Amino acid sequence: MVEKQSLRLIISLAVVQIVFLVIFGVKIEYHETAKPLDTVSPSPVGNVYPMFQDVHVMIYIGFGFLMTFLKRYGYSSVSFNLLLAAFSAQWAIIIRSAISGNWQVGVMEMLTADFAAATILISFGAVLGKTGPLQLLIMATIEVVLAQVNEHIGYHILHTADVGESMFIHAFGAYFGLAVARVLYNEDVEKSTKEGATYHSDLFSMIGTVFLWLYWPSFNGGAVEGDQQHRAVINTYLSLLACTVTTFIISSLVDKRGKFEMVHIQNATLAGGVAVGTSAHMPIQPWGAMLLGTVAGVISTLGYKYLTPALSSKLKIHDTCGVNNLHGMPGILAAIGGAVAAALSSKDTWGDSLYSIFTAMEPTMKNTTIGTNTTMVMTGGRSAIEQGGYQMAALCVTLIIAIVGGVITGFILRIPFLDSPKAEQLFDDQNQWNVAEEGFPGSGDLPLNGKPNDDTKIPML
Repeated sequence: MVEKQSLRLIISLAVVQIVFLVIFGVKIEYHETAKPLDTVSPSPVGNVYPMFQDVHVMIYIGFGFLMTFLKRYGYSSVSFNLLLAAFSAQWAIIIRSAISGNWQVGVMEMLTADFAAATILISFGAVLGKTGPLQLLIMATIEVVLAQVNEHIGYHILHTADVGESMFIHAFGAYFGLAVARVLYNEDVEKSTKEGATYHSDLFSMIGTVFLWLYWPSFNGGAVEGDQQHRAVINTYLSLLACTVTTFIISSLVDKRGKFEMVHIQNATLAGGVAVGTSAHMPIQPWGAMLLGTVAGVISTLGYKYLTPALSSKLKIHDTCGVNNLHGMPGILAAIGGAVAAALSSKDTWGDSLYSIFTAMEPTMKNTTIGTNTTMVMTGGRSAIEQGGYQMAALCVTLIIAIVGGVITGFILRIPFLDSPKAEQLFDDQNQWNVAEEGFPGSGDLPLNGKPNDDTKIPML
């Protein structure tokens, strides 16, 4: 007999997927370059699809395996990651089409759908192990809408630049998730003994880290082309290199015995990709990218060491994956870096790239009527300082929408029939999965050396 909790999830998924199918059937059509035509038109597949593939790997392998560090929650981490990403991508295509009025889907829409899914997966990290799948789907439904509206405000109303979407994806996803986590906080989370990692679960998590690290240049450069894409790839690469070395340095320095901490290496080494995201396509120079990566490595590692415990004990914000350290604070750093770069920009040093990056700074021709005569007059766009101010305004709008939206969503998720996990169900796969008992922590099975497993220690090989 299917339990009520599972039945509600199954029915909800079935209904939503049918609704998606109907909307796609009625409204969505192929992009012009994908339609069967009498003449062959240029297709963006050759240029965009390789970048999309890289981002696709990041979403489904990188994020999925990064969250498998929990010793009893590996099935849920990687599989709910898959479910949320597949759900969110479809929903994002619909919402983005409704906002833009363009009801076509092509390879670029596939890329932006994966970007939207990344926002949800970042928030997922903040509530990992503390929410049921139905709660996660409701969170994703609300967050996709708010995130796309926020992005529309940032790009099309404030006319800001954020090529790697460090503001609109990373900062938004982190602080939305943290707001949800704060509302859902309960003391059973702190008392649970199931939250820790094991030797093997940390190794699986490092698989996700390596995939994210390798493909992050495509994430930051996938939405642009030409010299902007080239700079985005270079800047991201250099920022990640500097961030990684810095993380190892700080991790050892903050340990009493000078040893490395795996959680730092799994996460803080990636912060450089976030920190350079907003300004990745700007000519910030190689040293500028490396500086951002270095600062990101410092603040992220220190965040895991000192800030995460403080948030939990002082503010009752339990951040399972430490998304504030990997996505939140580096996202704010990226926004500041982008604002500074904008404020220091000029046509002399940036050339024509200035106007393709900051469209609102480009001078325009307007009709001006003097008496009975109408003439065309060149009017200046925003100044560099003004553009920098708008960049910071976009960050403020992002944080407000994310935090307020997250708080409201958190209260919605507290509705009793949504089956929030009970104390014994936290951070445990057995609530949702038929678990293979062999090797599962606490199963009581004997390993090859004949000694009983202890799920609080490193498993014997």
